[in-house]
Amino acid sequence: MIHLSRWKVILLAATLAFGLLFGYANLLSPAQRDALPGWLPKNTLNLGLDLQGGSYLLLEVDVPAMREKKITNLMEDVRTTLREARISTNNLQRDAGGTIVTVADAGQYDTAFAALQTLAGAPGANGVAERQVQRLSDNRIRFAFSDAVMNSMSATAVDQSIEVVRRRVDKTGTKEISITRQGADRIVIQAPGESDPEALERIIGQTAQLTFQMVDVENSVADALAGRVPPDSELMYGEDNTPYLVKRRVLVSGENLTRANVDSDQQGRPAIGFRFDGAGARRFAVATAANIGKPFAIILDGKVISAPRINSAITGGQGIIEGGYTIASASEMVNLLNGGALPAPLKVEERRTVTAELGADAVSAGKLSTVIGFLIIVVFMIGAYGLLFGGISVIGLILNGLLIIAAMSLTQATLTLPGIAGLVLTFAVAVDANVLIYERMRDEARAGRSVIASMDTGFGKAWGTIMDANVTTLVAAAIMFAFGAGPVRGFAWTLSIGVVTSMLSAILTAQVLLAFWLKVAKPKKLPIADAE
Repeated sequence: MIHLSRWKVILLAATLAFGLLFGYANLLSPAQRDALPGWLPKNTLNLGLDLQGGSYLLLEVDVPAMREKKITNLMEDVRTTLREARISTNNLQRDAGGTIVTVADAGQYDTAFAALQTLAGAPGANGVAERQVQRLSDNRIRFAFSDAVMNSMSATAVDQSIEVVRRRVDKTGTKEISITRQGADRIVIQAPGESDPEALERIIGQTAQLTFQMVDVENSVADALAGRVPPDSELMYGEDNTPYLVKRRVLVSGENLTRANVDSDQQGRPAIGFRFDGAGARRFAVATAANIGKPFAIILDGKVISAPRINSAITGGQGIIEGGYTIASASEMVNLLNGGALPAPLKVEERRTVTAELGADAVSAGKLSTVIGFLIIVVFMIGAYGLLFGGISVIGLILNGLLIIAAMSLTQATLTLPGIAGLVLTFAVAVDANVLIYERMRDEARAGRSVIASMDTGFGKAWGTIMDANVTTLVAAAIMFAFGAGPVRGFAWTLSIGVVTSMLSAILTAQVLLAFWLKVAKPKKLPIADAE
């Protein structure tokens, strides 16, 4: 194992080239990096929230509000389905997970049940339909979400919220935002470099729910304001507090939105352009063709943006929304619409801002601890194994540090203060491999074996112990990464990279350099054999 193999020399040279190629950018200023040719890597280490400052938000997903909304939509589907089937009902009563319908005419009971069965749809892949129909006594039918759907709403809402928040914040240019689940219905957001938490909170918190619904022209707005709102309509207000009576049934929603962009109206004022997917365009065309001459409401986050009259069928699947926007407000709304609608409202439970000064202190403390740890290891290795063997270990450590920085820059991993602790720990792990090898060499030399035999046995016999120790560390790091969050994952990731690079740099560097020394110096005695 101590022979100077060509492939080991090439591998060591390639490792050094990798470290320099992907790590050098960290030594350059932003202006210098921008001036580099496009084919050269320019990624640098990303500093975490605790190092460069930023915003911390703890959000709670309002699952009850989402369930209430879904049940309301379900009731409107039932009401519309039975009305279109010309089935009269005495009552639509809200129930846990759905609604209970009382059919007025017992002769229409079976027809109503069949219509609701069609509305429920076919069973899913698991053999259970998302919405279920159940016969009850006294001409009643229960139409509700299945228990499995109700139970999964919380987890589904959190998962969808995380993805929506990620798309929204990425559009703002925030780098390496950390979005993680905490508990059953909470989300932790750490945005390094985001100095305005209120702006971040505003972008994240808006639901951006876009719907197109018909205006109720058959009933009076005055009656609705007096409290007499028809069951299939609801009272809404415009941006100028103008009241509108709007049908509850949604013609097309933001779920069918494929693209939103900043556009302009006929007067050149900023507006929001939109385009539907195929299904949305077809539904919009059918709805507008059936309601020519009637107004429809464009509703964004519960407010009527505009209520234009349908002059002809809109078959193109695209249009613009006018609402007195500025360029900035239109751009922000486009970002929200393209990011998707939140499935449920988010409530801010905790808000923290880490200042740049605190981040600078953390960086300084991290640098100091890393330098001190490195110097202690250098002093120990040179003092214990001499300038030659100890110096080779130090060279391996320097290469290890370079590889860690290059790997983290390449993968755009975020370095946190716990990550620096993991970096210091990897130095100890790396030098531990050299200690095991050197001590084994020393034992073999004291037993009377030759220099070549002692060194070869040292590498061969210590390899199994080194592998076991590092694999154990990797398993522990994998567990922390899988079940941890935020700083814990940063520590685990840095530690994992360090373990892999230490095995490569410490062992390979020592093998190549010691083999070269052995070939050139041809020593008769192992320098560390008599050291204590």
